[in-house]
Amino acid sequence: MYKLIGADGQQYGPVSAEQLRKWIAENRVNAQSLVLPEGATEWKAIGTLPEFGGDFRAGALGAVPPPLAPPPSLYGQRASNKIAAGICGILLGSFGIHKFILGYTGAGLIMLLITVLTCFIASPVLHLIGLIEGIIYLTKTDEEFVRTYVEQRKEWF
Repeated sequence: MYKLIGADGQQYGPVSAEQLRKWIAENRVNAQSLVLPEGATEWKAIGTLPEFGGDFRAGALGAVPPPLAPPPSLYGQRASNKIAAGICGILLGSFGIHKFILGYTGAGLIMLLITVLTCFIASPVLHLIGLIEGIIYLTKTDEEFVRTYVEQRKEWF
């Protein structure tokens, strides 16, 4: 049994050697992916382990493979706030509600405080920002949304 750190920084496992070989064949795991064999204390690149060395094509050690992605069904769960954030960005952009929905408390407070403390004078500018961000949220695919706003935590535009 092995534990694996995916390209998304998440830990997977314990998984069997057969499952790892399947992921290698699907190009979801590359030779540099870190694994922790059962009973070991040190994470190692999977390509350095003798039991998996033959599973990689020649030259694959230097190649940059695609990341270990979550199954497509998980994108929908992780993008569940996309529509709410997009609509709130379009309708209530100057208050930063869409930022709070995505968990960006600091950015949301900045927008809310600027709107309130300027007695709504700066509200049109912040509403325009919220409008643009709301449209961007709604036009991205679930995968792009998760990658950009959930995993990479991009707070502005």
